Amino acid sequence: MRALARLVARADGRGGTVLVELHGETPLLLRQTPTDAGFATVHLVGGAAGPIAGDDLRLEIEVGPGAAVRVHTVAASIALPGRPGAVSRMAVRAVVRTGATLHWLPEQLVAAAGCAHLAESRIDLAAGASLHWRDELICGRYGETPGGAVVHTHVDYAGRPLLRQSLAVGPQAPGWAGPAVLDGAPATGSLLVVDPSRPAAPPTAEGSVARLPLAGGPATLWTATAPDAHTLRTHLCPPSISGRPESRSRPTPSTTTPP
Repeated sequence: MRALARLVARADGRGGTVLVELHGETPLLLRQTPTDAGFATVHLVGGAAGPIAGDDLRLEIEVGPGAAVRVHTVAASIALPGRPGAVSRMAVRAVVRTGATLHWLPEQLVAAAGCAHLAESRIDLAAGASLHWRDELICGRYGETPGGAVVHTHVDYAGRPLLRQSLAVGPQAPGWAGPAVLDGAPATGSLLVVDPSRPAAPPTAEGSVARLPLAGGPATLWTATAPDAHTLRTHLCPPSISGRPESRSRPTPSTTTPP
């Protein structure tokens, strides 16, 4: 299955954001939901199971100057096996203009047994743009060994490299569960916060959570591993516009939890 979805947002000149283009194809269906804290809010609805090996899915996001968009998914994505030798692919391309804000906060990607999945994200940020970008990967469903999954994240800020990150798990990625990578943890993820209005946080590490300032812009990267999806989410609970956690769960106190 091939599908393309596209979201284009513009500032409305009155302090709000209007979605001038919102287009989706099964299984990438986009639905605007009520505005949240001044953001135009969109949920990605899976119109079919998957992604299944052989699927080629693409999502394009453009946030114009001064606009603010928050994107969620309604449920986790489960990468499933398909025809032998086939790979499923989910590519997200986002462009965030000067003074614009994008919060990409999907539910987890689950690498089911036997899958072969490639997730690629490329984000281009203009100078003065803001970003929250969260990726979470669960290595297999309950009680199963994960299939193969590769997650690439490529972020530029003001035309310069900000982040290049890649993670591979599964039978084709030797050592992925060893102490140099996940150390046996079945859940892992990262949260990138780019915010020109405040300095990047200093580096810290506590348990399985690390906070790292990035040299290429006003950015901080949180990375974490966890024994389950719920614990992982408490580690990667992003700040809202008001500074309060968006998640309804109560994070375990930690100096590395995003403020």
